[in-house]
Amino acid sequence: MRAYERLLKYVKIHTTSDDNSQTVPSTKRQFDLAYKLADEMKTLGISDATVDEHAYVIGHIPATPGFEDVPKIGFIAHLDTAPDSSGENVNPCVHENYDGKDVDLGNGRILSTNLFPHLKNLTGRTLITTDGSTLLGADDKAGIAEIMTMAENVLKEQIPHGTISIAFTPDEEIGHGAELLDIDSFGADFAFTVDGGAENEIEYENFNAAKAVFKIKGISVHPGDAKNRMVNAALLACEIAEMLPKAETPAHTEKREGFYHLTDIHGDVENAELSYIIRDHDRSLYDAKIKTLRLIEKTINERYFPDTVVLTVTEQYKNMIEKIRPHMHIVETAKRCIAEEGLTPLEIPVRGGTDGAQLSFRGLPCPNLGLGGYAYHGPFEHITAEGMDFVVRILLRIIKSYAKKTSDIV
Repeated sequence: MRAYERLLKYVKIHTTSDDNSQTVPSTKRQFDLAYKLADEMKTLGISDATVDEHAYVIGHIPATPGFEDVPKIGFIAHLDTAPDSSGENVNPCVHENYDGKDVDLGNGRILSTNLFPHLKNLTGRTLITTDGSTLLGADDKAGIAEIMTMAENVLKEQIPHGTISIAFTPDEEIGHGAELLDIDSFGADFAFTVDGGAENEIEYENFNAAKAVFKIKGISVHPGDAKNRMVNAALLACEIAEMLPKAETPAHTEKREGFYHLTDIHGDVENAELSYIIRDHDRSLYDAKIKTLRLIEKTINERYFPDTVVLTVTEQYKNMIEKIRPHMHIVETAKRCIAEEGLTPLEIPVRGGTDGAQLSFRGLPCPNLGLGGYAYHGPFEHITAEGMDFVVRILLRIIKSYAKKTSDIV
């Protein structure tokens, strides 16, 4: 089975995570895909595939006899889709022999070559899109499909290999995907997440990341008698937003430039709340952003009254590069395998995070590979069947490369 055929099945399973939930997984519906994958893994011959109480799926392909001492490689993808856009009732649309032009998705949305110039490079491929009403879920169900297809090929073709560890995690999109993965049970020397962009990407730098929430208390009195008494929490929320640098938003930054991103705002006269995500590749600049938020909290409280504003900052993940540098053989091997497929390896800093960031800091070096998709988290998300095929072949080349290596893991 080709990877895209699996993708078409997986995306129809609703697995959106919930940033407001206190449970793991954040939504029970992630179990629906987890159990399906464990059953499919067992059908392929991965007999120890299990789903734990938190919806983590883990399975292993034992080393080929005689290859027990070669590096143990892990592959990881995530079950959930982003809550930014609906992931329910996904209707994937397949455009065979795509002509490189604009695509009318439906529901008033056009997948435009002006907004997405790379579309012209996909001419002749089998393009998979949404119907304009939901996200697609290729992030990261394409990664799951590619890992599953890789496993099927290894087992059917009896490709010599060391131990292969496979995991599918919940809640990556809300920053919690790797927290409860049992690294000892996973049993890999190093791993790759398959959760990036184009099929030729290799990523080992990511944002330092935090969630920041301003909770604002106002004083509500009758507006006819409000002079020198009323403190309007909703207006204070607007005031706080205006105090942040207008150029440091996602809409104005690129590459290694960080940002403050207002994800949610609501309130009334008495209470209001602002939710931000804070991102920067440079740790010192990231720390400066957090300091700016603290200064705003202090300024508002001094201007009005103590505890008018309470700021809560929760760190989500760190830049993995400091943990990858001592193990650059992983990156170099991936780059070589990408090149062997006739592609130009593209090293880019991730403007986001992956499970690999947390795992790298937990002792499992874990760079990120592209999965062949684009425009994630919304109705313009798309991927090609051929791009997914490339990823499967790259994963197989990585496995074969390390089956030949007997050197110690750096």
